[in-house]
Amino acid sequence: MNPSIGIRRETKSTWERRCPVTPDLARHLVASTDIEVFIQPSARRVFPDKEFTRAGAQVTTSLDDANIILGVKEIPTDLLKHGSVYLYFSHVIKGQSTNMPMLKRLMDLDCTLIDYERIIDGDGRRLVFFGRFAGLAGMVDSLWALGQRLAEEHIHTPFAALSPTHEYEDLEAAKAAIRAAGETIASEGLPEGLPPLVIGLAGYGNVAKGAREILAELPTRDVAPSDLFELGSRPSANCLYQTTFKENDITAPKDPNGRFELQDYYANPEKYRSDFARFLPHLTVLMNCNYWDQRYPRLVTIDDLQTLYRDRTPRLRVIGDLGCDVGGPIQCTTKCTEPANPVYVYDVATCEVESGFGGNGPTVLAVDILPSELPLEASEEFAKSLAPVLPALARADFEEDFENLSVPAEIARAIIVHKGELTEDYKYLLEHLTHE
Repeated sequence: MNPSIGIRRETKSTWERRCPVTPDLARHLVASTDIEVFIQPSARRVFPDKEFTRAGAQVTTSLDDANIILGVKEIPTDLLKHGSVYLYFSHVIKGQSTNMPMLKRLMDLDCTLIDYERIIDGDGRRLVFFGRFAGLAGMVDSLWALGQRLAEEHIHTPFAALSPTHEYEDLEAAKAAIRAAGETIASEGLPEGLPPLVIGLAGYGNVAKGAREILAELPTRDVAPSDLFELGSRPSANCLYQTTFKENDITAPKDPNGRFELQDYYANPEKYRSDFARFLPHLTVLMNCNYWDQRYPRLVTIDDLQTLYRDRTPRLRVIGDLGCDVGGPIQCTTKCTEPANPVYVYDVATCEVESGFGGNGPTVLAVDILPSELPLEASEEFAKSLAPVLPALARADFEEDFENLSVPAEIARAIIVHKGELTEDYKYLLEHLTHE
């Protein structure tokens, strides 16, 4: 088979307009290498089909001639084809039950699955990601949600004039709206009783960097988590306060005589417990920007929220769960949402969710495709990070045994299934498959 890649049309959500390869990258592959580019037509994709045609790509419904098929989100099981090689965000590495049927189908069809999320360097750092854009869109959406929530309480703030990210023409337009809100806060101040308005970021990776990029457009003061307990004594009404929580802030050893050690926490998370509830009364907005799996303590539990909301209206109005793991670190994330209806209120008394912004519990943002709200910029940055590995993928002979595959180490680490068999690093998924 000639060196080639195929790009599928996204079908999981009507909101998904991203593409892993831009017309500029397609043009480079076609003009500067011997790689053919096939792309399925799509009226929804952020880049029109004609731009790919001008770039030298072949717009075609069938991707059968492609050596590897690229997408963004999961591929429905009925669209998977025997023996094909796929690269997309599969969301299976945590044993997510929703996607175990897809994984099983890939194995039954002798397919090969490569996951962007597992394209990592020797130190475990991800090389291909949308994380920054999840943080950018998630922070804008959370500030919009805060404005709407406070408006429900008859508290007017400049955030009420914001829109969700997808309603802005581009990232710069969203930032301009945030800046305008910040200028009003700096000159006129926040309503009495609201300061200190504190935004807490749990995490410090790419998602958190995106969130901080938006907060940089506002008059903000950085404070340490330990400062939150004294912040209410003389707060400023002309700024927001932001703080970043690291692992040692949010967890503690179960052993009262134990000491927090980061590498021990990663290796033995069962020895640690959540210690985050003490900060909740001091936050207005909590942004969860952390990676999480079932081995680690939750960040916020239902019990934490029920205690927080008992007999009073707390400061905490909004939780932006940018990781969006249902029932995960933010236990009140009970479902994922889409940009058209991105938030719900978790009622701490009934443990049910309600539409709208007001209610007896936090407003929860739980959009699991946040980067799709900035499809152009997100696709361009993603394609740049993907470009270095594409030639090797296009030329690889995936019919070879896994041990003999001629692919870079970062690609080999990302191969979850090869010719229908789980690779050694992912055999733990057999346990999750047998539970289906």
